[in-house]
Amino acid sequence: MSGHALEVLEFERVLGRVARRASSDLGRERVRGLRPRTRREDVVRELGRVASVMRFLAERPEWSLGALPDVRGPLAQLATEGAVLDAAPLHHLGGLLTTSRVLKSELRRSADEALATIEARLVDLRATEDDIVRTVDGEGAVLSGASRELKRIRDRLRGAHAKVVRALEGYLGSLPARYLVADGSVTIRDGRYVVPIRREGKGEVGGIVHGESQTGATLFVEPPMAIELMNGLRDLEGEEAREIRRILRELTAALAPHAEALAGTLDSLIDFDALEARARTAEAWEGMVPEIAPEGEKTLRIRDGRHPLLIEAHEGAVVPFDLDLDADERALVVSGPNTGGKSVFLKATGLISTLAQSGVVPPVGPETRLPVFGAVFADIGDEQSIARNLSTFSAHLANLSDIVSQADEASLVLIDEMGTGTDPAEGAALARAVLDDLVARGATTIVTSHLGDLKRLDTKGSGIVNASLQFDPERMEPTYRLVKGRPGRSYGLAIARRLGFPGDVLDRAETHRERGAAELEELLARLEREEHEARELGHRLDLERAQTARLRSDLEDRERALSESERTSETRAREEARQLLLDARAEVEEAIRELRGAVAEGAALEEASREARRKVERAAGRQRGRAAGRPSSTPSPRLAPGDPVRLAATGARGRVVEVRADRVLVEAGALRFEVPVHEVEPAGTGGAPGDAGDRTSRGGWRAPSHEPRVEVDLRGMRVDEMEAELVRALDEALLADLPELRIIHGKGTGALRQRVGEILEADARVSEYRMGGPREGGAGVTVVNFRR
Repeated sequence: MSGHALEVLEFERVLGRVARRASSDLGRERVRGLRPRTRREDVVRELGRVASVMRFLAERPEWSLGALPDVRGPLAQLATEGAVLDAAPLHHLGGLLTTSRVLKSELRRSADEALATIEARLVDLRATEDDIVRTVDGEGAVLSGASRELKRIRDRLRGAHAKVVRALEGYLGSLPARYLVADGSVTIRDGRYVVPIRREGKGEVGGIVHGESQTGATLFVEPPMAIELMNGLRDLEGEEAREIRRILRELTAALAPHAEALAGTLDSLIDFDALEARARTAEAWEGMVPEIAPEGEKTLRIRDGRHPLLIEAHEGAVVPFDLDLDADERALVVSGPNTGGKSVFLKATGLISTLAQSGVVPPVGPETRLPVFGAVFADIGDEQSIARNLSTFSAHLANLSDIVSQADEASLVLIDEMGTGTDPAEGAALARAVLDDLVARGATTIVTSHLGDLKRLDTKGSGIVNASLQFDPERMEPTYRLVKGRPGRSYGLAIARRLGFPGDVLDRAETHRERGAAELEELLARLEREEHEARELGHRLDLERAQTARLRSDLEDRERALSESERTSETRAREEARQLLLDARAEVEEAIRELRGAVAEGAALEEASREARRKVERAAGRQRGRAAGRPSSTPSPRLAPGDPVRLAATGARGRVVEVRADRVLVEAGALRFEVPVHEVEPAGTGGAPGDAGDRTSRGGWRAPSHEPRVEVDLRGMRVDEMEAELVRALDEALLADLPELRIIHGKGTGALRQRVGEILEADARVSEYRMGGPREGGAGVTVVNFRR
């Protein structure tokens, strides 16, 4: 893999951003040491391991690797026979054991084969870990609880220290005042307890002088009576040192048999730390693990590709690109204006491939498919070298010479601004020759250029295909959208006019253009206009589809409502009929009882019979009326086609289309439905069902007065102009019952975006709003959802 290519692609800088997400210096060092692999099985395995850790972290969002100290030195000592580690290295090894045990416990719960391989190398020495925790602390000191003997010695040491201090304080109090120093007290010099006295008292006090003040007037003396006490103290300190040495020797001996396993554990933890950093980077980049093409396959497919350093800059949404190079397409010539994003695209493509082959998930979307390149060559940027006495063109020639002599069918070649830096005709001829040679070699080649001659190489069977990064000719701004199969315009003269360049000079420049170049520019301009019209037609088609879907949904809802209404009416009718039958039966039974009572009492039989007959007839009449589908007390309305009617169930108004026996076909707005005749009633002549009054009646439907918009463009407007246009677009979208509205306000100073947010926040009709996604316009777009 070419070191020069990795340098100009800023590969090391990208790895540095990935390394920041590691938990330890060792993990960061491992990430920065990654380099592209050239064997497919190695690339697939490494990306698979990153994917395993991504799944592991997804199940444990708050999880992180514990302490991972650099214990490579102590592990080397541990492998030396007879070595005794100090307290600080032992403490660090204890931290290593803790991290190993915790991670091993977590990985045991996973059935992932890649994670199982890491787990198998981790050790769990809980007893030794506990001994280290109980013996040494983070300051590198041995704790008193390490052994009973050490505790006993330190208890005696504390007593001995106190005894020496008390003795010296008593001695200091017995000295004549003329020998004493104001505010003097017992202190320590060179590890020995001393008392401060005036110089003239040295002969009287005697003992050993351990120092003097800066003026020389005060001496720090260890009196003779303290020497014996201090010697006893020294003996106890020696016992303490020997006991500490014994404890450290035992701990070292407990770890020594596991030296090799501990080295493997350290390497495994560093490996996991580097994998975790790559997994967290993939999450931050919204990257997906790409599919790696089989050996020999040359198809290159990138979906939603982005430059990782642009993502890391956090300066707004990054416009993604899609790229497809089939097996018979060996070279891609990308053209377009300056500042259009060609160099960024070139570097992003190179980084996506080199990162993937290094085991780093690149910022790409699903369905990305990458071949494994055996070598990557790049000639990007200003390559001039003062030290080597090379001009920019000479430096490019040196790079191109290396490329054409080394590139083969397994190589990826990236060349920026090919053929520039010299006479355009000669530069174009050289560029064409280099392209022909690289295509013949089978190398996958992507170049950027302004040269018109290179735009004409896209012919059938040539292996060369054009592409462009689109430019908005109205706003004179790049869109960064890659379009394959069409060269890009340079827009040099158009940009000059936009910047206020003298018009007469530009007019003369137009006349000096070559006829072929001018015709090509006109053709490209016409293609852009037609593409713009096609996009507009697509937007209108999307709108019509949304309206059709809404109308279909409305019809389905109304059909369900009518079906439910009919079902409910039928159920209610059956219940009423049943109740009426019960009531009629009760009345007949009551008439019979009254008739029998009249006979028993000897009343007038004829009159009782007539009254009973009347009750039975009334009950039978109600039953017949119900069986006919209407209450006996309400006569059926006489209806004819064209009569205005009102639906009893919903209150909606309509006109009779056809009368069919006991049912009637009614037209209400855009709907027709058949209902029982007893469920409609005359509505008078208050207006035709299709007029404005009927459209606003209950159950009616009104079409929008004009075609609504699925998006509104506010760029270039003042804030007051924008407010009126935005409110109008919101009203239209709501009248059309659209689910969402796309508001284009651009990035700019952020004033329009801020005011749009304030208006949406205050509008009760808005359910929520968000910044556009990578394929929706990013920070330059706000997407609004309405309450349903």
